[in-house]
Amino acid sequence: MKKIFRISLIAVTPIIVLTGFLSVAGLVGKAHAGPVFQKGMCYTTWNKKAYASQKSDTSLEKLKSINAEWVTILTTWYQDHCFATDIFSTEKTPTDESLKHAIVKARSLGMKVMLKPHLDIMSTEFGNWRGDIACVSEPDWEKWFENYEKFIIHYAKMAEETGAEMFCVGTELTGVTTHHVDEWRKIIKEVRKVFKGSLVYAANWNDEYLQIRFWDDLDYAGIDAYFPLSDKDNPTYDELVEAWQKWVPEIEAWQKRINKPVIFPEIGYCSATQSARSPWERVPGAKADMQLQVNCYKAMVDTFWDKEWFYGIYWWDWGTSVKMGGKSNRNFTPQNKPAEDYIKEIYKRKVDR
Repeated sequence: MKKIFRISLIAVTPIIVLTGFLSVAGLVGKAHAGPVFQKGMCYTTWNKKAYASQKSDTSLEKLKSINAEWVTILTTWYQDHCFATDIFSTEKTPTDESLKHAIVKARSLGMKVMLKPHLDIMSTEFGNWRGDIACVSEPDWEKWFENYEKFIIHYAKMAEETGAEMFCVGTELTGVTTHHVDEWRKIIKEVRKVFKGSLVYAANWNDEYLQIRFWDDLDYAGIDAYFPLSDKDNPTYDELVEAWQKWVPEIEAWQKRINKPVIFPEIGYCSATQSARSPWERVPGAKADMQLQVNCYKAMVDTFWDKEWFYGIYWWDWGTSVKMGGKSNRNFTPQNKPAEDYIKEIYKRKVDR
């Protein structure tokens, strides 16, 4: 059953105990004096209660053991199609209780948290991803932004109540961000009223990040960095490093213009042939290729890690069971693959800035 903004927010006392974990009051640690480097992972589920399970707790413990210091915790709401104005939760949306459980568990392990709400579309009749969301009239835009603000403020309040260090105000809403600067500035202003940590927006790699004009209102500029790198099925590490040189000058010129620390709130590669062609998708018929995934990870790290304006990585994605992934798995997760070992090793590396 879908829910259209009939949100009942429960008052939260200064001391909150969730399922036996440490109190939120004992975990709170807010905005930093300056940007910090983030060795992160995207933590995901599309299940109402999975974040509150013992399996999820164990999976977060495993994530901590591979030296992850930050984790984005995902929650997803929906709209019926790209021209709709109502925004709602579904059976795929984690409950507030399970989401709070995961945040508190991650922070009890010593990891810092970015709460990252996503908005997706149910029907692909008029468009097949969130970047296609666009209204056709000004009254519809007003209604959409009214509903989006309610949605995002709900989770900003949760981020504050649970002590999350960072909050993402939006993700890959290409059709919404480039021509509605004033509306986004208003949303960010309202989020600042209820959340005291750092703010980021996660822009699409293609052209959105270059077009956004409200970066100055945020603490970090985010690119979901699924840049295509090769037409080959199995490019070498050296070829991948070379391929990044197509994109680096553009990114550096943009960063110099906006003068913000940059993070990649999402970046990932399937463990399959052809994954460097269109890193944002699973390629039907591709064969498992564990080494290509590692090479893609390594090429990105070796390209960006030491750049003085670069402040972190969140790999897509880590699931709520330690049994996910494996060496025959062709999906994005690095779990139980050589890519997991690579992350564990690279996240030992110290960062001077």
